Amino acid sequence: MVTLIAGSQWGDEGKGKLVDLLSQNMDIVARYQGGANAGHTIVLGDKQYILHLIPSGILSPNTKCVIGNGVALDPVALINEIKMLAEHNISVEGRLFISHKAHLIMPYHKLIDQASESFKGNMSIGTTGRGIGPAYIDKSKRSGIRIVDLLDRDSLAKKIKDNLDEKNLLITRVYENKALDSDQIISEYLEFDKLLDPYIKDTTYLLNRAIKEGKNLLLEGAQGALLDLDHGTYPFVTSSNPTSGGACTGLGLPPTAIDRIIGVVKAYCTRVGNGPFPTEQDNEAGQKLRDIGNEYGATTGRPRRCGWLDLVALKYSVMINGISEIALTKLDVLDSFDEIKVCYEYDLNGKRICTFPSDIPTLNAIKPIYKTLSGWGRSLKGIKEKKDFPKEALNFFELIEEYSEAKIKIVSISPDRNDTIIF
Repeated sequence: MVTLIAGSQWGDEGKGKLVDLLSQNMDIVARYQGGANAGHTIVLGDKQYILHLIPSGILSPNTKCVIGNGVALDPVALINEIKMLAEHNISVEGRLFISHKAHLIMPYHKLIDQASESFKGNMSIGTTGRGIGPAYIDKSKRSGIRIVDLLDRDSLAKKIKDNLDEKNLLITRVYENKALDSDQIISEYLEFDKLLDPYIKDTTYLLNRAIKEGKNLLLEGAQGALLDLDHGTYPFVTSSNPTSGGACTGLGLPPTAIDRIIGVVKAYCTRVGNGPFPTEQDNEAGQKLRDIGNEYGATTGRPRRCGWLDLVALKYSVMINGISEIALTKLDVLDSFDEIKVCYEYDLNGKRICTFPSDIPTLNAIKPIYKTLSGWGRSLKGIKEKKDFPKEALNFFELIEEYSEAKIKIVSISPDRNDTIIF
């Protein structure tokens, strides 16, 4: 059985907790795109783990984890993550496998990312500055450095020097920064190779062989569908494909291998960085969602923009991902709200629309039309079965299911792994 977990909104939906929960019954958890700009927070008892590259399944002792070819790999971040896990007595030896075809994030990617954002001023995308976008640019330009390139020092040196001939012109003349030294980068990355070599493998064969053997696989991405490079709110998107289709190219799996797609949906909406956000609440309600939900980036610490659940956007996400099941997260954040608003249509210059627009001018022009539901006004702590939810919460579930045409199968009512109800 191959199960795929897809973020259904703008990321930060709580995928990490769900992957951690489901991975207890999985043989392999595989990450298919994105980089260290993503942060998955998992709470186990009194311990909190923030993972950026290694799949959350690493916290399940019998589960193997794969970082696929579609990931832009920052070796510095990965090594620090391995060390962090070791400090918590979690070993990755024999359990972590990294695709030899994954592209590496280089020092010039980070420098260019940060300088470019600063250069754009008010027109910036709002990236994390981790070098993800420039790394994917080089991948598309066919000038990227892959892990397999570390095996040949002479070839690696030539590629890095050729890249720096161009990059240093941009760095010095446009962004007015100091040029980078190719020899220093070469030496640094050859040292990384020694540290990471035990984990490098042809993961495409590993995963396809596991499927043939009847193993249980869980596929996870970073960010969410509305940040997809092709299907999100372009250009305010990430540099890869978090949607379910990205799993096939990011891991080397055929579409026919995927048996089940679960969409992770936060009970409200959040967004980090710039770009359109139809249901954003830049007011007391938005601040209340932020404070109760602790909506600050796991990677950057930036406050997230908060707003009400957008069913139009969700239905679009369900369609493009092929989602049949929903995992509803952070429902407890709404416990103290007397009223809960849910967007079910948009108003565009006096005309009602129920499809998610693809261009920024239209997205900026639409006004959400809300349905107001009564809140349940009490803590959901301790609930173990669907029948125990208050009727107001069940009404909320019913509205989501009816509009999205996907069934809610999992509900999370706290960050803790045990506070998860499976229907």
